[in-house]
Amino acid sequence: MDEGRTNNRAVIALDAMGGDQAPEVVVAGAVSAAGPDIKVILTGRTEEIERCLVGVDQEKRRHLEVVDAPDVIGFDEEPAKAVRSKPRSSLMAAVETVAQGRAGGIVSAGSTGATMAASLIKLRRLKGLKRPGLCVVIPTPGKPTVFIDVGANSEVRPAHLLEFANMASIFASEVLDIPDPSVGLVSIGEESIKGNELVLEAHQLLAASPTLNFYGNIEGHDIVNNLVDVVVTDGFTGNVCLKLMEGTSAVVIEEIKKAARKGIISKLGGLLLKRNLGELKESIDPEVYSGAYLLGVRGLVVVCHGNSSSKAIANAVRITARAVEHEVVARIGDRIASLAQTSR
Repeated sequence: MDEGRTNNRAVIALDAMGGDQAPEVVVAGAVSAAGPDIKVILTGRTEEIERCLVGVDQEKRRHLEVVDAPDVIGFDEEPAKAVRSKPRSSLMAAVETVAQGRAGGIVSAGSTGATMAASLIKLRRLKGLKRPGLCVVIPTPGKPTVFIDVGANSEVRPAHLLEFANMASIFASEVLDIPDPSVGLVSIGEESIKGNELVLEAHQLLAASPTLNFYGNIEGHDIVNNLVDVVVTDGFTGNVCLKLMEGTSAVVIEEIKKAARKGIISKLGGLLLKRNLGELKESIDPEVYSGAYLLGVRGLVVVCHGNSSSKAIANAVRITARAVEHEVVARIGDRIASLAQTSR
């Protein structure tokens, strides 16, 4: 049996107790995603999970497995300490299934820090990798954009950005079906001479890499305008950019709603635009590519927002399954090994 696959289908471990609305919403997401091509292993308190599964037909239940784990890691707990002090938590049980090769990936809407700590401790980095990177898929109009790193590494070296670019390129190609994805490096100007020492050195490495389709430097506004398929930066800058985009998007959508409710003419205009606005909302819906993906460990790790809906959970499971089917972790491992060999 291939790791993370059984009977030629992907197996995904889902932390049933992780999230603001766990386990009800998480289990509902698992039920939606599970099927002939995807088996979901639900880890958590068996009694609570089974209560959420009441009424689910037996055909669907064939694609679900429950693993008992009595403890839960809270959002307010210190990640590393909680991971070590609660070996029987739902999160640790999910990670353990991946470490044992029973599942190919883990999805959790619990603590981001704890999920990353558990993954690094139990799954470990791929051989030769210097730093794992956390990426998200930005659902921009036209086509999605992969953005890495968004918070795993606040301080990096140029070689780390080279690794991030290669890992994210494989993810974009295999999971999002983007052929030969273009890569942009975030800087304060598009010219190769612009940027701090980190960006200048990283630019040289990325430009010289035979495995990358390097576009060059990009600026902040280029992140969301589909200029490149993969955006690379350090975790500090990436996290700030991501939070800014999320906040701006929420404000704009709310202001559009307010404007559409002001007066009879605005309401009529809103009705006329309702279909187009609905299509726009669907094209930039963050729940389509729910979660952040930790690349560089021995298994795909996906961290969803704590308030994720069942739709977001289901989509995260499906994307993780696609990554397992396309052997993304193995492909990243091969690429990292090649980079390590070249740098010697």
